[in-house]
Amino acid sequence: MSVVIIDYNAGNVQSVTYALNRLGVTPVLSSDLDTIMGADKVIFPGVGEASTAMSFLKARGLDGVIKELKQPVFGVCLGLQLMCKHSEENDTDCLGIFDVEVKKFEPKLKVPQMGWNSLFDMNSDLFKGLPTDPYVYYVHSYFAELSDYTVAQTDYIKPFSAALQKDNFYALQAHPEKSGKVGERILENFIEL
Repeated sequence: MSVVIIDYNAGNVQSVTYALNRLGVTPVLSSDLDTIMGADKVIFPGVGEASTAMSFLKARGLDGVIKELKQPVFGVCLGLQLMCKHSEENDTDCLGIFDVEVKKFEPKLKVPQMGWNSLFDMNSDLFKGLPTDPYVYYVHSYFAELSDYTVAQTDYIKPFSAALQKDNFYALQAHPEKSGKVGERILENFIEL
């Protein structure tokens, strides 16, 4: 089975690679359109800023390719946000896979949200075998609003989408590669889809 991590100059690809290696998976890191389209599974991770990341994707034709993928695709953190319709971060139009707005946290609490927080109302094969309200690790200042695509929630200042799903597209706001055994199980569940 081939697993491709999309390389678009946005952060945490090394830690995702190590997490997959621990599961016995050797992913390919690539921005090549044919390699991505030919993969069995695609992971779209990210740490960074939305408009810069979208510019990079558009310049390489990755924006169109990602939307057309038919195999399971897993967006992580910024990857989730870029799979949405629009982000308030620098007023950025994103991929539009999920018809969801990404909003900035109001600074009632410390922003960014950084640290452990629970998942609840989980309703996806990504979460099979997990305990009730498991904890995962977050680092983010923007969030996807609740929607029909929400398959898990968390609460920081207000409830928001911890995970989204539509057809073959899955996305998690938290970092599974930094979330211990829970994150390992989420990645394993994705690989087994």
